Amino acid sequence: MAIPVRPRLLAALAPTFLGCLLLQVATAAEKAVDLTWVSTDFKTILEWRPKPTNYSYIVQISDRSRNWKNKCYLTTDTECDLTDEIVKDLTWAYEARVLTVPWRNSTHGKEDLYATHGVEFPSTNAPKFIPYQDTKIGQPMIQEFEQDGTKLRVTVKDPLTLVRQNGTFRTLREVFKKDLSYILTYRKGSSTGRKTNTTETNQFLIDVEKRTSYCFFVQAVISHRKNKEKSPESITVCTEQWKSIVGETFVIVGAVVFLVTIFIIILSVSLCKRRKRKAEQKRKNTPSRLA
Repeated sequence: MAIPVRPRLLAALAPTFLGCLLLQVATAAEKAVDLTWVSTDFKTILEWRPKPTNYSYIVQISDRSRNWKNKCYLTTDTECDLTDEIVKDLTWAYEARVLTVPWRNSTHGKEDLYATHGVEFPSTNAPKFIPYQDTKIGQPMIQEFEQDGTKLRVTVKDPLTLVRQNGTFRTLREVFKKDLSYILTYRKGSSTGRKTNTTETNQFLIDVEKRTSYCFFVQAVISHRKNKEKSPESITVCTEQWKSIVGETFVIVGAVVFLVTIFIIILSVSLCKRRKRKAEQKRKNTPSRLA
């Protein structure tokens, strides 16, 4: 004998059955794995895999109120730029996760998202990320240098970060202040032996030998970090190369000035001769008056 089922009971159980069905479909899609923060000078991207097929991803990041904010909503990429979120507070430990959201074919042949009523899609958490501690430092740049007798002065240019203050991007020095140090590595141009010098400012002043060429590069380091990780090396420059460039520049400029001067002289002589010929021609064409 069949047991009658009341319509109200079916209506009450329908969302539960639907939720279970959707959860099974959702778990059939692949979860994101290998979540990795890639950050340099606070430019911060969350990366993961695999590339989705019949599903997409939603990236969420938590704020100081522990609320989850959707980023890169329903993306089929495997990376999400979270820079605009992490620069709001550089010392906060950010949490992020990637949700896997399956797709289905509707009766009209178009792709729809499955309804999310009561469904918690599979998610994978990323490691916590503290921008001030975890962002890597990019390659520094030597702004200028000068060798004067036994002194070599080197000035390092602070790169701009994506951290804003009053609408202006702040430099690395403005963000890290005294925590930022630079290491200068230098050697004689004809030697392989190296020396180093460290400064908490942007300038080095080191003792060198007269009439000797030196080659050098700089690296940045955040002194308070435990691993003391250094930035990539700047481009290596040599004082002799600079002298050579300056000398070649003077030669080129001198040659150009010489050629321009010769051209002006030739042009001036040519114009003078032309005026003289015109004046003589005018006198010949003018009839002489009888006294």
